[in-house]
Amino acid sequence: MRGKETPHIKCIIRNNEVQLKPEELIRQLYATRLLNRYHYSPDRVRCEHPVNFGRERKRADIVILDKDRPDTPYIIIEVKKPKLQDGKEQLRSYCNATGAPIAVWTNGQQISHYHRRDPNYFEDITDIPDAEQTLADILKEHFTLKDLILKDKLTTEHKSLKEVILELEDEVLANAGVDVFEEVFKLIFTKLYDESLSYKDKGVIDYFVRQQQSGPPQQESGMTYDMDYEVIKLAAASISDDGFRAMEFRNTGQTDSELKTKIQRLFDEAKNQWKGVFPEYSTFELSDSHLSVCVSSLQDVKLFNSNLQVVDEAFEYLVSKSAKGEKGQYFTPRHVIDMCVKMLNPKRGEYMIDTAAGSCGFPVHTAFKLTGRTFTNAEIPPEDQEDVLKVFGIDFDEKTVRISRTLNLIAGDGETNVLHLNTLDYERWSDRAERDRIWIMTYGRGFDRLKALRTEPEENKLFTFDILMANPPFAGDIKENRILHQYKLGFKGNGKAQSKVGRDILFIERNLDFLKPGGRMAIVLPQGRFNNASDRYIRDFIAEQARVLAVVGLDTNTFKPHTGTNTSVLFVQKWNNDPSKGPLCPKVEDYSIFFAVSQKGGKDNSGDYVFLENDVGQYKLDKNGHLIVEHDLHNHNGELSDGIAEAFIEWAKSENLSFWCGE
Repeated sequence: MRGKETPHIKCIIRNNEVQLKPEELIRQLYATRLLNRYHYSPDRVRCEHPVNFGRERKRADIVILDKDRPDTPYIIIEVKKPKLQDGKEQLRSYCNATGAPIAVWTNGQQISHYHRRDPNYFEDITDIPDAEQTLADILKEHFTLKDLILKDKLTTEHKSLKEVILELEDEVLANAGVDVFEEVFKLIFTKLYDESLSYKDKGVIDYFVRQQQSGPPQQESGMTYDMDYEVIKLAAASISDDGFRAMEFRNTGQTDSELKTKIQRLFDEAKNQWKGVFPEYSTFELSDSHLSVCVSSLQDVKLFNSNLQVVDEAFEYLVSKSAKGEKGQYFTPRHVIDMCVKMLNPKRGEYMIDTAAGSCGFPVHTAFKLTGRTFTNAEIPPEDQEDVLKVFGIDFDEKTVRISRTLNLIAGDGETNVLHLNTLDYERWSDRAERDRIWIMTYGRGFDRLKALRTEPEENKLFTFDILMANPPFAGDIKENRILHQYKLGFKGNGKAQSKVGRDILFIERNLDFLKPGGRMAIVLPQGRFNNASDRYIRDFIAEQARVLAVVGLDTNTFKPHTGTNTSVLFVQKWNNDPSKGPLCPKVEDYSIFFAVSQKGGKDNSGDYVFLENDVGQYKLDKNGHLIVEHDLHNHNGELSDGIAEAFIEWAKSENLSFWCGE
């Protein structure tokens, strides 16, 4: 601009002054990386290298020339395109024009490395070769769980699993002629199994990291040795992995057909280990070449993490392609789940259920709370497994039940109580449980455990659960008289049957039926149920059945991009004056209620997560390598300020609520 100096920088490659635009800054940083980390000599690196397209000439941002053919591009780097897909298309054209086998895209925050197999496909690779390596060295390296921790693209490249899947759709899945949900689900299922096989190596890594943690509090680097993720990576990097198992879910340079044979074998083993998710005869429908691209894209994603938000976001996208959103049911963000779990404080020995389980966030995080363990590939002790088998989930959508069962089978080390049932139509449960042979084989053992909690031996209406947490569908009405007649809220105040009732309204009554006296519940509801004059009869029904503990208003963006419906979480405890039947919650007419409204919901207006940044504007990672969603619902184990959950806990103790007494 006139009157102002334009900043310049001396280019490390061209050795002249260049204007310091944002993309030039990224180029200079990456060029420095090429010289210092990968040890390329400056005479092999070119900036603004010309690429000919017939009569047209363009310029690639950075090119590394072939060692043996100094006029031929070997690696092409694109830094100007801010979006991956735009950068990838640019790289594809450059690679096809020059024959370069390797490509890199970065926007300064994210980075992707590719091997150009042929003009049609780019395959992800873990990294680019350094100056003394070949592409074959990268593909065939002995890759262990330690390497996966250090090179996990979700942390090193700041990508989400959803973004990886979207890239795969653009690359191969959209035109592969397959069910995208099924094929990606098979891949994730198989990848989880492969990671689980390295549980012994995970134990070794955890042990040595803990040992280093107990060492001197100050390292030579000046870094305080707390347990943030970068310190854990630093500790893990020093561990020898010579005896570690090589990860098998990888493209190691074999032919496409050989790779498919290996991945199918892993899938078959996973089906045998975690039964009831896929039929025994199921196989990958992807072609050999398409499967190769998919494996390459997913192989450097670490799925076993303590937080399942990574998997949730991907599955929610895939399920929405099957029109789950049309039923008004959306996966609950993990920070909302954690708030509810913290507030209701599940204890060992208690039984918990989610009656609209979705991806089973509430049950899985309840299991985390009960056992003190996270979503990991370590073996689960018998005493923990006993507590996990007291956690249940029910959902009527077959796809989400299979997702839920996968996560619960792993969290519960091979057993699960996730059931494919229509929660509201409980009169038909026995029909299926007695006549559907395949259903019985898959869900029979879990259903037997559920039946043991019935108050009446042959009735599926009333149960004795301690805790219920659910986010029921809140779109659409139930109009079937047979179902409506099973509920008090299916009738008007004058005793006449209603012609239709909102699905979420029936869930309120149904959920209360699952709880024993003194049992407690958290349920996500549309805000109108708390405000509308026409819904007063619902509020009166709840007040007659239970004490209203709390109402937490969620941010408008919480369930975006799927819906902008205003929602709140209702917390209640069923009245109980008899200590022999359950925790005491004496019925009174006048009592205090905890109210809160979230001011920072963790998502922007587009429904994208808002992540916490450090002092220099970079995303901050927690000790597990997760991006930290910025919200005010709870303190994320001290990473955030105390939030609504912590305020409720303080209030609950002052109120002497049964589930917080003595804490």
